[in-house]
Amino acid sequence: MTLPDAGPIFLTLRLAATATAVLLIFGTPLAWWLAHTRSRIKPFAEALTALPLVLPPTVIGFYLLILMSPRAPIGAFWLSITDTTLTFSFTGLVVASVFYSLPFMVQPLQSAFEAVGRAPLEAAATLRAGRLDRFFTVAAPLAARGFLTAIVLTFAHTIGEFGVVLMVGGNIPGETRVISIAIYENVETLRYGEAHVLSAIMMAFSFAVLLAVYTINRRMPMKTL
Repeated sequence: MTLPDAGPIFLTLRLAATATAVLLIFGTPLAWWLAHTRSRIKPFAEALTALPLVLPPTVIGFYLLILMSPRAPIGAFWLSITDTTLTFSFTGLVVASVFYSLPFMVQPLQSAFEAVGRAPLEAAATLRAGRLDRFFTVAAPLAARGFLTAIVLTFAHTIGEFGVVLMVGGNIPGETRVISIAIYENVETLRYGEAHVLSAIMMAFSFAVLLAVYTINRRMPMKTL
């Protein structure tokens, strides 16, 4: 059995790590706002956040391809400041992955923040703790399970992307050829041996990730004040 090229594996891990880090930074404030806001636009924001769960990946990829095209305002602006295109680039894959994996970061965090409730935060406020202090010393530790679940699910979901990355990035070796694209190409060219190896790696990784999440969540004690 021929061993597959390791390049798509490392590129996929790099993409998943980058997208997860970006979503952790931007998804956490969004999840916090959704968990605590009483705004009338909350249902609209929640529906928009969850849209990637129901839309076909090719639909998301198609519209992102149009938005990031050099002829579109966003793509043209990026081209003017970097002299590179967003489409068919690693950066474009990161942007697409952030949109596609958004609910996998936001929804677990929102549920975790809602479970924390307002009482611990109000108790910390009576001790003159500021907003950031209350978040990092009270809310974040109490929502540790949510953070773990969100990070792992986002990372694993990004690794399994196909339609979105194919539409936005194509199949450029070393730049956009991630593991799911490599499997598809191997099947198309009847290289089933390499497809088997890459598919087995994906299956083993996905199972190991989910097993780790469930095991850690069972052993992680619930923190209370």
